[in-house]
Amino acid sequence: MQGLYGVIRNYAWGSQTDIAGLQGRETPADLPEAEEWLGAHHSAPSTLHDGRPLDDAIASAPADMLGRRVYERFGPRLPFLLKLLAAGKPLSLQAHPNLRQAQSGHQRELRIGIDSAYRNYVDDNHKPELLVALTEFRALCGFRDPLAAAEGIEALAVPELEGLVRTLRDPAAGLRRAVTDLLGLDRDECRAVIDAAAKAASELDGPSGLAAGDAADLVTLARDYPDDPGVLVSLLLNHITLQPGEGVYMPAGNLHAYLKGFGVEIMAASDNVLRGGLTNKRVDVPELLRVLDFEAIDEPRAAVEDSGPVRSWPVPIDDFALRRVELTGAPQTLAIDGPRICLSTGGSVTVADDEGETAFSPGRAAFSTGTSGALTAWGEGELFIASA
Repeated sequence: MQGLYGVIRNYAWGSQTDIAGLQGRETPADLPEAEEWLGAHHSAPSTLHDGRPLDDAIASAPADMLGRRVYERFGPRLPFLLKLLAAGKPLSLQAHPNLRQAQSGHQRELRIGIDSAYRNYVDDNHKPELLVALTEFRALCGFRDPLAAAEGIEALAVPELEGLVRTLRDPAAGLRRAVTDLLGLDRDECRAVIDAAAKAASELDGPSGLAAGDAADLVTLARDYPDDPGVLVSLLLNHITLQPGEGVYMPAGNLHAYLKGFGVEIMAASDNVLRGGLTNKRVDVPELLRVLDFEAIDEPRAAVEDSGPVRSWPVPIDDFALRRVELTGAPQTLAIDGPRICLSTGGSVTVADDEGETAFSPGRAAFSTGTSGALTAWGEGELFIASA
């Protein structure tokens, strides 16, 4: 096991305090720090303590670094990417492709430069993802039932939205038509509708079809993106608040946007993003509509399994698994095979494998190869372990 040093991504929506504060650096940071990437994706590979980029180290000895099971299943690459995600402002409204869509899209775009702003598919992998909250975390996650969405929108009593309400209540049209119509609005028309909707949301008093938190989200998004169709699309999504230790799993094709909070995120090793709004980055509505899954999600929160000090959030794919270990002094043996990334999020923790041990302070990470045996952890604190 050896230390692993991630790459900070300074996106505009990031926090200047969350990641820096966890790692004991001076706050506020000079720039917004949105994510720290811990993995081997070619866009921003982490660095091992011996100075080697993790992707190069895996390429040089894939069977040893990954272990036989993971190497045979996924080839010579780390199948997951772990992140610290710190949303100081809303992220873009987005979805990710499934494996077939990613492979065909990447093949179509091979003629486009890898760093081009016009490229959607920077790799050929799918990107399902799981986010676990470290602080209270507000998010838009998957489509809500269209009839419930219609009720909430109707509560705003905005004449310009009456057509949207009718569309949502029409079983022959439903979510697909509603989303397509909203994303097709021009900016001037959109600004007028958003202004009216936000004004109505701010004046809601007492119970209505639109929950108080949902109304507050609408007002916030309207302030930041006054002419963006994504603000209106947000009315069609589940609005949730995660408490620390709760997670949300977003399969490929599910529309979502993280609004505010700090968490640990794990995903299949991909950076393929199709955006629909709430961003200054490129928006590709036709491609987004092509990959979207328009099935409503009743409960986007991930199921939880607790086993003693270990909490996990089972997902229906084998690219990744995430465990949180609460350590209270006694050593814990963790029989997790394959390559592992350990990340401390609090306290003082030590982790050992067959190749040695690493002491962690909050925000620090280490990589354990797929051939270095079981992990043993001890100390007082919180540890996340990512694996395949």
